[in-house]
Amino acid sequence: MNFASDNVTGAAPEILEAMAAANDGPLMPYGNDDLTHQVEDKIRQIFETEADVFLVATGSAANSLSLSVLTPPWGAVICHRQSHINEDECGAPEFFTNGAKLVVLDGPGAKIDAADLDRHAGEGRGDVHRVQPAAASITQETEAGTVYSLDEITAIAEACHGHEMKLHMDGARFANAVVALHCSPAEATWKAGVDVLSFGATKNGALAAEAVVLFDKGLAEEFAFRRKRGGHLFSKMRLLSAQWDAYLNDDLWLKNARHANAMAARLGEGLAGVPGVTLPNPVAANELFPALPRPVIDGLKADGFGFYEFPGDTIRLVCAYNTKAEDVDAFIAAAQAHANSTAAE
Repeated sequence: MNFASDNVTGAAPEILEAMAAANDGPLMPYGNDDLTHQVEDKIRQIFETEADVFLVATGSAANSLSLSVLTPPWGAVICHRQSHINEDECGAPEFFTNGAKLVVLDGPGAKIDAADLDRHAGEGRGDVHRVQPAAASITQETEAGTVYSLDEITAIAEACHGHEMKLHMDGARFANAVVALHCSPAEATWKAGVDVLSFGATKNGALAAEAVVLFDKGLAEEFAFRRKRGGHLFSKMRLLSAQWDAYLNDDLWLKNARHANAMAARLGEGLAGVPGVTLPNPVAANELFPALPRPVIDGLKADGFGFYEFPGDTIRLVCAYNTKAEDVDAFIAAAQAHANSTAAE
């Protein structure tokens, strides 16, 4: 039973079936097929706007290519220190932007604050010795399992636009955030001021499928060339599009996210009753970061449970679209048993 990541799971059956169906017969390559056009239209309908849509295969490509059209090489992208683009992209944002600098801010719950952003966005303007703030990027849900509220997104967007900056949202777990916020995809993005969204599907049941949604239509022409140059214009694009078609059909993407969030909530509620366990943040979506006594962690590892460890005896637990309730309950029961055993010693 592996709770290390939502990437430990395979693809949802509906998505595999759609890929098999799309595999039959000839279709034009490089996205010039009806299925790809259909998916692009579906995404526009979901977001209730005429956005430009580009499919890619990885979240790293979605984020890095997005940032490449938002900032020049001498620009700065303001983000949280714990953001995925800062901690987990191996320099890809800097590479794809030809050298733009990530300027990191701190803030509780891995979220940047609009007022803090506003202060840093005004620093060094026009000074040839300083990188020029060009964009900000927020991770939704965050790397701490928290979720930006609509008011927080709006405030950050207003701070960005007040300094003629663009706002990018890393939405690798966008579905989980939308479910947590009880809002529409449009309300969670462009209506709150987001200019570009990396719309993730891989962590929520797809095989390898991400989308870049450009709400700022002036970015599309450059992005098309950057996608090709970055190696993400797929010749057999229909096999990415088939995944998206199934993912969006009958709101599978939201159904999957609801299940993952519900399992995380169940896990959080159960662990809250285990002696010695603390949760720094309420469970907001599908990730939680409890601190456990070391003997409990060691016992869970010996039992064969999978999870990531962090300093301070903190672990990361992530639930996925197909996490089983009995596996969640087994983890809670094992944690309780090890806590009881430790207390008895």
